[in-house]
Amino acid sequence: MASPKPMFDKFREECGVFGIFGHPEASKLTYLGLYALQHRGQESAGIAACNGAQIRVSKAMGHVNDVFDDEVIAKLPGSTAVGHVRYSTAGESGLANAQPLVVDSMHGQLALGHNGNLINGGELRDALIRAGAIFQSTSDTEVVVHLFARSRAASAEAAVIDAISQVRGAFSFVAMTRDRLIGVRDPHGFRPLAIGRLAHPGGEAWVICSETCALDLIGATYVRDVEPGEVVVITAHELKSFKPFAPAKVSQCIFEHVYFSRPDSYVFGESVNEVRTEFGRRLARESGVEADVVVPIPDSGVCAAIGLSEASGIQMRMGLIRNHYIGRTFIQPQQSIRHFGVKVKLNPVRSILEGKRVILVDDSIVRGTTSRKIVRMVRSAGAKEVHMRISCPPTISPCFYGVDTPRKSELIAATHTLDEIRKYLDADSVAYLSLDGLTGAVPEGRTRYCTSCYTGVYPVAFPRDEAAYLQLALKLNGEQAAGPQPIPLTVLETDPVAS
Repeated sequence: MASPKPMFDKFREECGVFGIFGHPEASKLTYLGLYALQHRGQESAGIAACNGAQIRVSKAMGHVNDVFDDEVIAKLPGSTAVGHVRYSTAGESGLANAQPLVVDSMHGQLALGHNGNLINGGELRDALIRAGAIFQSTSDTEVVVHLFARSRAASAEAAVIDAISQVRGAFSFVAMTRDRLIGVRDPHGFRPLAIGRLAHPGGEAWVICSETCALDLIGATYVRDVEPGEVVVITAHELKSFKPFAPAKVSQCIFEHVYFSRPDSYVFGESVNEVRTEFGRRLARESGVEADVVVPIPDSGVCAAIGLSEASGIQMRMGLIRNHYIGRTFIQPQQSIRHFGVKVKLNPVRSILEGKRVILVDDSIVRGTTSRKIVRMVRSAGAKEVHMRISCPPTISPCFYGVDTPRKSELIAATHTLDEIRKYLDADSVAYLSLDGLTGAVPEGRTRYCTSCYTGVYPVAFPRDEAAYLQLALKLNGEQAAGPQPIPLTVLETDPVAS
């Protein structure tokens, strides 16, 4: 019997969006673009394509290569397409919430894909329902298509801008009408969105996507990012740019560099690989320890481990080998196997670890459950000492801007001291990269990046009263929140921190 998906001890990816205009094989290239963005969402995938007269859409639960084949792609003709891979951050997991959403209204057809989270989505949804709107999903993205359909604007393009001007929060949208492709990034610039161009025998196509790795796969050239607060409209004749939103403080998500984005991407104008490697260099300078070998936890810890090895002079070896061929579920034996879920994914290399003082490097610790199992696995392979090094600060707060995060009570760093975490992980030492180290690795890190998951300081004002909203959000997230006092928190009741 297949087991349920094991709990993944990371922040979950959000979503990935891709759009292309002016290519005869638009849906095929969108499929490839989504393939490159698969790391951003694995629950569902969808593509909508337009042949100039009609928008057709196909979407399903599962990975991109499971959802699409030649037969499905053949039913999506046209030179314009938008695609989406989803991990639910607002709304349940299910086909009704898969994107792109496609609607028909007095402004014509619209296909819309969204990466982010609308913090006033609940308010807008309630108001729309009271006004007679009927919702088919629980996704906050559907609010935008209702606002589009109800807009009194004179054109579809203006209706899109009108609709998006009413939402607040984190959003990168890619939208398609019958004759244009539209990209939108929120005024704070939380989520990335890149523009590229692709030459082909019939001319040149435009591409808008979440990360540049999608451009690389299809052979497109990176042009620039969609700027925070910018609306880009691409037609057969031109690329137009609008800045319809009120100016706001730029607050790009630092976790894109820590974990979400692929290391071969450029995000917010910076090489993800180089930023992560610099995290590792700074981590080595801040928390050096005598050791024999640096071992990354693959794949997310590799770049930082390279930097830490460089700066410390301690050799890096691949002492943990990852199995890349794991499905969404796996069959567990009736006989209990210690740390089975982790051992399916990772296996230690005894010849590298045995008798050694090991520095284990990972990008983050969320609950700590997986890290604990990995430390013990490395010890069981004969390591003499295990020192845990994390290439970001302690994660102490949930994200409300499009990242699926655990309850605050499940964030181990929010509820326990560093020494308690060390004891829980069964490590000889634990050290995190400082906030200064993190923000110093990117230009204008303190002023242009959101670090709310490390500080609890949220850059976007919440609906109604901020404190009340945070209390409500915590309550919806499973907390017992009463009044303005700090909530007493415990962690992992079924797997307590070692005393």
